[in-house]
Amino acid sequence: MVVIKKDIVFDKKNNLKTDIYFPNDTDSKTKILIFWHGGGWFHGSKDDVKDYGIRFANAGFMTLIPDYRLAPEYTFPAAHDDSKTFVNWLLDSQYTDQDDLKNIVQIGASVGGTLALYIAGQYGFPTVTWSAPVDFSKWMQDHKDTKPSKDAATDFGLTDPVAIKESFYKFFTETYAGQAANLIKMDATSYDYQKLSHLFMINSAKELNPLKSVLNFVDFLANDNHEVQLLVIKGTGHAMAYAKDYVDESLDYLYQTIKGAKE
Repeated sequence: MVVIKKDIVFDKKNNLKTDIYFPNDTDSKTKILIFWHGGGWFHGSKDDVKDYGIRFANAGFMTLIPDYRLAPEYTFPAAHDDSKTFVNWLLDSQYTDQDDLKNIVQIGASVGGTLALYIAGQYGFPTVTWSAPVDFSKWMQDHKDTKPSKDAATDFGLTDPVAIKESFYKFFTETYAGQAANLIKMDATSYDYQKLSHLFMINSAKELNPLKSVLNFVDFLANDNHEVQLLVIKGTGHAMAYAKDYVDESLDYLYQTIKGAKE
């Protein structure tokens, strides 16, 4: 049975909380998983992904799912800052031991995957991303005529799935960026990857997050001699749309990276 501790405050100033899912046989050697929820940085919460916290815990990972501040009230770099605040809190908390830096892994869904990339480069946690957006500045330059909307089918009468996705991509990008000057800073290629270790990226062939941008990002990391594994799956599903079918593969990858590091 999974034991859940809810609403543990990790940032008193911003009243940010995390839920923790403990495996039945938790001990000092238990693997630790951080799961970053998605939602375009403007909606979503830890409560939306409770089933995944339970599933990860049942697989043997003590799982932490933190919230972060959301746009439009809080724009870049609020969520990024919150992710780092959370990790620093975790490393100093009663829930980790001194050696647990080598025992922590991550999964991030959608923009949660973008946050996971941001953290992975600074702490070296083995990481899996599900449809992490990585390109904002160039994408916006290439889509100047696209009108932003959460629901372009209703707002603009669009019927083309690609156009609808592009409208939503522009909406959440602009909403979180706050101002155009932040777009380059939001790009995943702008993050510090000095400590990046194992990275497994999953992306659908024709989805919200453009595959071309992911391939360019992989090339960027490869040119800096980083190891990246990319899985492109068929279809149009984005992040949580295919997540349940790739949980086991994601967890196995993370488990193997920890096991390999200890051998």
